[in-house]
Amino acid sequence: MNLPHFRVLPWLFVLLWSTGFIGARLGLPHAEPLSFLLIRYLAVIVFMTAVSIASGAPWPTSASAWFHIGVAGLCVHGVYLGGVFTAISKGLPAGVASLVVGVQPLLTALGAGWLLGETVIWRQWMGLFLGFLGVGFVVFDKLGSSFGVDALVPAIIALLGITAGTLYQKRFCPSFDWRTGSVAQFLPTALATGVCVALTEHFQVSWTGEFFFALSWLVLVLSVGAISLLNWLIRQGDAVNVASLFYLVPPSTALIAWLLFGESFSGIAIFGMALAIWGVYLSRK
Repeated sequence: MNLPHFRVLPWLFVLLWSTGFIGARLGLPHAEPLSFLLIRYLAVIVFMTAVSIASGAPWPTSASAWFHIGVAGLCVHGVYLGGVFTAISKGLPAGVASLVVGVQPLLTALGAGWLLGETVIWRQWMGLFLGFLGVGFVVFDKLGSSFGVDALVPAIIALLGITAGTLYQKRFCPSFDWRTGSVAQFLPTALATGVCVALTEHFQVSWTGEFFFALSWLVLVLSVGAISLLNWLIRQGDAVNVASLFYLVPPSTALIAWLLFGESFSGIAIFGMALAIWGVYLSRK
C-alpha cells in the first residue's frame, strides 16, 4: 500500500468510528441497549460469514488463534460497546461518555510499555496529555447534566474493555484476515451479550424506520468498515499510535452532531478540537 493511502486510513477510521455515537442516539430510543447490540452482532456474523465464504477468505487455523481473536473481540466489542450503550441508556451524556473513554490512550501508553515492551518517548507523552486536555475542552459544556454512579460505572468498564482489548490483540493476535476475523471476534461477543440480555433485559425492540437505519449503519459502517480499519491499524502500527486516534473521536462526533442535529459548541470546544489534533500529531511516531 502506498504512503498517501496509508496516511488517509487513520482519518477515515476516526470519521467512521465517530458516527457510532450518532447511531446509538438514533437507535437506543427504540430498543434496550444490550438487545440492540445483540441484534447488531448477529447481523454482522451472518453478513461477514457470507462475505468470507463468497470470497474464499482464510479462516483461523488453530484453536489458540480462535481463542485469542475471540478474547480481543469480546473486550473491544462486547465490553466496550456494552458499557457505552448501557451508560448512555442510563442517562450519561454522550460527551461525558466520550471523556471517560478518552482516558484510553493514556492507559494504553502505560500498558504498551509494560506488556508490549514498546518505548513511549517524551514527545508522545506530551501529545497524549495535550490530546486528553483537548477532549476535556470539547465536552466541557456537556458536563452540566446530572447523572448517577450507575450511569458512570458502565462507561468506566467500557474504558477498561477497549484498553485491554487493544493491548491483547497487539500482543497475541495482531494479524488475521479481516473478514473471517470479524466472525471470530463477534461469535463470543454475541454469546456473552445474549446471556446478559437473558439475565437483565426483556428484548424489547420497536422496528421503526429510524431503528432499522441506525442498525444498518452500525452493522455496515461501524462493525464492518470501522472495525476492519481498526484491526488493520493495530496490525500495522504500535499500540500508542492507534490509541491516540481515539482523542479525535469526541471532536469529530461534535462536528457530525452539529451538521446533523444542529447541536452547538462554543469557542472553547473549537480550541479543544485543535488541541486534540495537535496532541495526536505529537503522539504518533
